[in-house]
Amino acid sequence: MTDTPTERGYTEGKADYAKRLSRIEGQVRGIARMIDEDTYCIDVLTQVSAATKALQAVAVNLLDEHVRHCVRNAVAVGDEANLEKMIAEATKAIERLVKA
Repeated sequence: MTDTPTERGYTEGKADYAKRLSRIEGQVRGIARMIDEDTYCIDVLTQVSAATKALQAVAVNLLDEHVRHCVRNAVAVGDEANLEKMIAEATKAIERLVKA
């Protein structure tokens, strides 16, 4: 086993993901503050919807990176077993996103 970390599809965009997730974290803290301050429920729901959409956008981008990196690499090296695994993982991830 090697000591080098595995490069993921999102590795190059890690800083961008961290920034986006930090903003979402701030949104969620804002929602908690709104609840604490007894903000009108529709206003809270609007913010929940915005945070949910932001997380969904992150998920779709991660899925895109999975297909472009992991699936493409499995095709490139001709690793049929790994390719099937990568496709199955992508399909399950899509199912989870659709159900959310």
